[in-house]
Amino acid sequence: MDPKFNNFATMIFSDTIFTFKAAYFISSFITLLALINPIQKIFLINSLQNQLKDSELKYISIKSSITAFIILVFFLFLGNVIFTYVFRIELYSFRVTCGMVLVYSGWMALHQGVLINIGKDVSIRDISSVPIAIPMIAGPGTITATVTFPAQYGSLVTVAAVFAALAVNLLIMLFAKNIGKVLIKLNLMSALVRIIGLIIATIGIQMIFDGGVEFLKIHGLIKIPL
Repeated sequence: MDPKFNNFATMIFSDTIFTFKAAYFISSFITLLALINPIQKIFLINSLQNQLKDSELKYISIKSSITAFIILVFFLFLGNVIFTYVFRIELYSFRVTCGMVLVYSGWMALHQGVLINIGKDVSIRDISSVPIAIPMIAGPGTITATVTFPAQYGSLVTVAAVFAALAVNLLIMLFAKNIGKVLIKLNLMSALVRIIGLIIATIGIQMIFDGGVEFLKIHGLIKIPL
């Protein structure tokens, strides 16, 4: 066979594989970014700016992003094993619990105008992990996607997409205060924080309902329509 033809075929095959990988990456990246919801973090950081110094806000942004990345990569490789064999936790229970955390955060935003209210005995290390890293960044939807995506897109593509989505989220968190200043000048911050709080609470309620429906389906208490 002509070597030129072999080189051409190899080049076409490589380009095709690259195109597929790029398409998988873009698809998984967009999905994860939507689940992480960086826009929510603008209001989160701005609701904390009166309670914390700029250096502490930067620490929270970086620490929560690193923690979320570790959590998501951990679940990517060991999620099914951890849930099923170690803790014997069903995913619907995890959904319900995280949903309750989000309902509480959303309720606070609606009534107090802040997504998180830091008490005197609460350290910034604590809130960096819960509720910011989990479930506000690495929530049930994000974790579920991370656990299931490797079968569809491959582990390497999924890890790259997780890293890219978290990098975008971190960038927005670091510049959230500057974005917030514009919103404050337009007198939109207070109203938008409460709207975001309503959305967060609604997402939490939906997670609780989804967990309940999944429980009923698994135990055969409701029929799955064909």
